[in-house]
This record gives sequence, C-alpha cells and structure tokens, in this order.
Amino acid sequence: MNSLDWAVLIGYFGVMVAIGVWSHKRVDNVSDFFTAGGKMPWWLSGISHHMSGYSAVMFTGYAAIAYTYGVTSYVTWSFPIAIGIAIGAKVFAPRLNRVRSRLHVASPLEYLKNRYNLPTQQALAWSGVLLKIVDVGAKWAAIATLLSVFTGVSLNMGILITGAVTAVYCTVGGLWADALTELGQFVIQFVAGIAMLIAVMAELGGFSSLWTVWDEPKLKGHAEPLAGPYMMVFLIAYLFIKTFEYNGGMWNQAQRYMATDSAKSAQRSGILSAVLWLVWPAVLFFPMWVAPLLIETDVPADSYALMAEQLLPHGLLGLVIVGFFSHTMAMCSSDANAIAAVVTRDIMPAVSRKAREWDTRVGLLAARWATLLFLGLSMAIATQVNSPFFGDIITVVIKWVAGLMGPIAIPLMLGLLPWFRKSGPTAALLSWGVGLLAFWLVNYPISWSVEGGVPLQYQVSVPLVVSLVLYIVIGWIKPEDTPERDEVLAKINGDDEGGTGTARLIPSPAAAGDADVKVLGREGADS
Repeated sequence: MNSLDWAVLIGYFGVMVAIGVWSHKRVDNVSDFFTAGGKMPWWLSGISHHMSGYSAVMFTGYAAIAYTYGVTSYVTWSFPIAIGIAIGAKVFAPRLNRVRSRLHVASPLEYLKNRYNLPTQQALAWSGVLLKIVDVGAKWAAIATLLSVFTGVSLNMGILITGAVTAVYCTVGGLWADALTELGQFVIQFVAGIAMLIAVMAELGGFSSLWTVWDEPKLKGHAEPLAGPYMMVFLIAYLFIKTFEYNGGMWNQAQRYMATDSAKSAQRSGILSAVLWLVWPAVLFFPMWVAPLLIETDVPADSYALMAEQLLPHGLLGLVIVGFFSHTMAMCSSDANAIAAVVTRDIMPAVSRKAREWDTRVGLLAARWATLLFLGLSMAIATQVNSPFFGDIITVVIKWVAGLMGPIAIPLMLGLLPWFRKSGPTAALLSWGVGLLAFWLVNYPISWSVEGGVPLQYQVSVPLVVSLVLYIVIGWIKPEDTPERDEVLAKINGDDEGGTGTARLIPSPAAAGDADVKVLGREGADS
C-alpha cells in the first residue's frame, strides 16, 4: 500500500463514522435503534440483508476453499444461501414483519416469551449471544488477517482499528446507520469487485477466459461443483442450515424484515437479497477460482489478498481493501445491533426489575452500551480465534456457527408457523438442549474415537437434524398449544388486510382486551 491506498482507506472510515453521526437524529427510541421504526424502504432492507450476510471470511477462509477446490466454494456456499433466502422470503419474512407490527416488539426473540415461556426465551437468548460473540470474533480476525497482509499491521491492532470504527457508527446510529453504511459498502464492493474481475481477465487473456481457463492443469477439478469434504450431504445440510440462519435464525437478518413497513415489503426485501446472493458472489469468486494460474502460495487463505497486490494499481488496491472492510463491518455491526436488542429487550428485563421500568432515554442508553459491550467481547475473542482451542478462522465459521445455529434457530423460526402450533416449551427446550449436546458429541468424543474424525458434513448437520426431529415429534407426543399461544400465532400469520388467515380457525376464548395484554406485553411502550 502507498499513500493513495491509505487515503482511500482512511476516507472510507471517515464516511462510515459520518453516516453514523447523521443517522443519530433518526433514532429517538429503542424501536428506531433496533428496527428503524418500521420505516425502512424494501430495497434498502434487501441490500442491507444481503450485505449483512458477508464478511472478510469470504476473502480468507472461502478464498482458501476456492483456491483449493474451485467452483464448489460457490455451489456449497452462496448458492444454497440464495435458495434458502428465496424460500424464507415467502415463509418467514412476512411473519417476522408482523412480529414487529402486531406484537409491537423490538427484538426477534421478544415474542418467544408468549409463544413458549420465559425459560425458553432465556435459553435461546443466552446461547445465541455466546455463539455470536465467537462468530463475530472470527470475522474480526479475518479482516485483521487481510489488513496484516497488505500493511504489516499486527493482528491485534487490525482488530482494534476495525472494531473501533464500527463501534462508533453502529452505536450512535443504530439500524439506520447499519443499513445506510451497508448501502455505501455495497456500492464500494461493486466497484472493487468489478475492478478485480477485469484485472484478472486481462491477465488471463480477456473476457473469453471465463470459459477457456478450465482446461489448465493447475485448475484440474476446479470446475467440479462438489469436491473434497464439500459433497452432497454437506450441500443439503448447508441448505437447511442457511434457510434458518439467513432468514432470522441468527437474528440480524430478522431485523431487516422487521424494519420494513409491511409484510409485503419484507417479502420483496427477501427476494432482492436472494437474487443478489445468486449473482454477485459468482463475480467475486471467479478471481479466487483461477488464482492458482496467477500466484503460488502455501497459505491459500492469503491468495486473494496476494493477487490483489500483484494485479491492481494503487488507488484501486485501496478500494479493494475497503471492500474487504465493508464486508466485515457490515456483518459485525448488524450482529452487534441484533445482540444488543436481545440483551436489552429479552435478557435484562428477565434478570433485573429495574430494566423493566426503563424509560425511553434509559432504554436507548442501555442499547448503546450493550452494543459496545458485545463489540468489545467479540474483539477480545478475535485475538484467540487461531488458538488450538478454536482452530483456524474457517473452522470456527463453518463448524461452530453452522453446527450450533440449528438448535438455537429451530424453536425461533418454526415457532412462527401455525403448522407447529402443538410444539410448546417442552419441545423447544429439549430440541435446543439435545441439539447442543449432539454437536458436542459428534465434534469431540465421537470424532476423537473415529479414525480421521467425523466428516465435516455430519459435524454440522447432525445437531440440526436432531433438533428438528425432536421439535416436531415432541410437539405431537406432548402437545402444549393454549389459547394464548394460539392468539400469538393468529397475529403473526394473519393476512395483510388484518385477517388472521389459517390461524383464525384456531378458537381463542380470551376476550380481545385480555388477549392483547397477554400477547403484546409492552405494546406501545417505545412508540
């Protein structure tokens, strides 16, 4: 990097902070801070939803997969995400929007107290927060690794720089700042990604290289859709996992659906995000697929960064580096906002009577402090990601997050659907607890006793399958549907004209006034 690249990078950080400060005036209460007051345009929500699913792990961990195996990095990552979001745009997006608009909540988990009970809500909240601290820690480590390759800055200093800038804009401006910075980051990413694609094609002989390079000996097997440990079982498992995760199972994407003005807008937001996931990652991945033709490295995770240094002029190199930052900061800031929502709206009121009596000013202040606390903890974890306990960056992201997400997400996501109305607190808690136990058994004691270890596809899929089966089966063996829980489902599953659709067929003897009090809880407290 030279002074021009540094100017681009510093200018980017400055713009992100400025957007956060500007967004501050749009945040008057916790509803604005966590769900943009339900006023976010569907196209901005869709772009934000798309961007909040990226991180620099794509340019490190997945760059290593692309360098080693080729096209399978797309087939087993962004393609199933696109399909999963397309499914969720119809099934989950409208319902999550109604959770905000009809139950008047600011956190994706707030409705669980009435859908199940308080212990279920707390189990999912605490375990999800702990998992996301590790997940976001891996993202900080990924971007710090890239920064180290380009600038020589130490890993810990890179974590501190990116975390500090992110903390300023997402703490000051809330979800509005996240979405607006993600829009800017999308534009930057687009320019940087196209620049890298053109540079690589020029080096390989022009536009025709898109289809002529695959016969090169160094790319043998790179055109195969499934390779290495990423085979059909992994693909199917990943599709199920990402359908839950990217439609709200890990909370930050749920906020994008909740932030739109209507269920229809939430659905359009999901469709836009799905289309972007289908098309744009292929543009970003092509340089990684053909990287063995351009560079040789013993550290595949560094391949994209080394290639950018070799091919791009200064200025454009700085823009690509900014693109790396934009991915990670988008995901980490959105996660920070979602976690702060869960901490202040779900966890704190359960453990502190004072938290239940917070007024608008104190609640907003608590939200900002919770955001800072989460960012600080995840940055501390980031310094340990490459330790023997956690393993390398891609291991944390794929195995830990994908494997543990299912047991946490299944009660949250399936609890929205009227088809699972009989699954109550017992089903939710057992599916969660046994699913987490299954993850530990498969990844550690069983894997230690099997020669070569348990294959990756089973490490990530078994916990989800165990949780899914238990949630459904226990719901039928021990049905726990009640009029109050049916009323929650009726509100979530009602049509956009105010009816309650299929859920309306479920009778509720509770009087309207009483039901509203039981279901809505803090209705209107932050409006």
